[in-house]
Amino acid sequence: MDVHEGPDEQEAEARPLTPRGVLRAARESGGLAFSLPPVMFVLVPIVFGWIQAPGARMVLATALLLLYGALFAATTGIALYPRRVRLIWFVLCTVILLALIPVIGVNVLYMVMFQAMTHVILLPWRWAVPSMLAMSLAVMITALSLGQLIPAGFAVMGTVMAWGIGHGIRQQALQEQLEAAQRRNAVLAVAAERERIGRDLHDLVGHSLTSLTISTQLARRLLETDPDAAREQLVHIEATVRQALADVRATASGMQTVRAATEIASARTILSTAGIQAEVPTAVPPLPEDLAELFGYVIREGVTNIVRHSRATSARITVSEETVSVVDDGVGIPAGASRSGLRGLEARIALAGGRLEVVSSETGTALTARMGATA
Repeated sequence: MDVHEGPDEQEAEARPLTPRGVLRAARESGGLAFSLPPVMFVLVPIVFGWIQAPGARMVLATALLLLYGALFAATTGIALYPRRVRLIWFVLCTVILLALIPVIGVNVLYMVMFQAMTHVILLPWRWAVPSMLAMSLAVMITALSLGQLIPAGFAVMGTVMAWGIGHGIRQQALQEQLEAAQRRNAVLAVAAERERIGRDLHDLVGHSLTSLTISTQLARRLLETDPDAAREQLVHIEATVRQALADVRATASGMQTVRAATEIASARTILSTAGIQAEVPTAVPPLPEDLAELFGYVIREGVTNIVRHSRATSARITVSEETVSVVDDGVGIPAGASRSGLRGLEARIALAGGRLEVVSSETGTALTARMGATA
């Protein structure tokens, strides 16, 4: 895994690759204070070079070493840029070191600590470790063969320090990715909860409002001819309103108690009130709590659609251990009609591992939810 590739990759793409932009990135990284002091050690090969062979060659060497020091100081900021920028920066640092070999000779070995750190700061971790170890080992062998003990020691120190720094960078990157994933999960959880509440409110309130509309229409028709029956409908309306209010409160708190058995009993009353002959089971098979709730929503949505749109004369509800079906003999679902309730129900069933089938024609509609092996 590339420890530098994370959720801020788009932000990295937007960073300007200018001196001011690089300086700002270095400050944002928090590593500038740690990368500047080691740059002072660039003076080591400069001093050794001037002592051993002062002259025009050392002027070039000094310029290259100071340039390398500036590039190294900016590596923590470059680490916030996209991979291609980091690779270019790493290649540039490496090229400068290679250019120093004919200029200062074996003194270039003193730069091993810097280059080891550029490996772990700029390269993906899976590349940095083997390449850094190979480079440090090569420098150590070369230094020992030439009798240069200090560069050999620097190679060991550079390996240990670079490994520690790289591990710290990797852990920090992983932590940032974890925190970003947790933030995304929190956002998704909020969105899913909003969708659930919206879907539940549609199922619950839509069903109740349909029942209220039918009861109100019936009470109005009976008001003059049969006041007692009209009063019974008003009592039913009051009870339905109270239940709807309780359902909304329960849904908002995630405690809705829709069940297949209660929805069948409610469906019998609603269908009869609407003048639709209802054929419903007298008992339902034992169902797990989650399946009883899911089947209850299917029955509720099916009955609501029958009463609202179907113009049916009869309806049948069947329930088994893995399926529930609501069938009517109405006119079917009109072409172009909104199916928001059915889409929400389909999503709910799919989330539970089932499948919703809707078969509609001019002779009626069949709404079937299948779970388990029948899905």
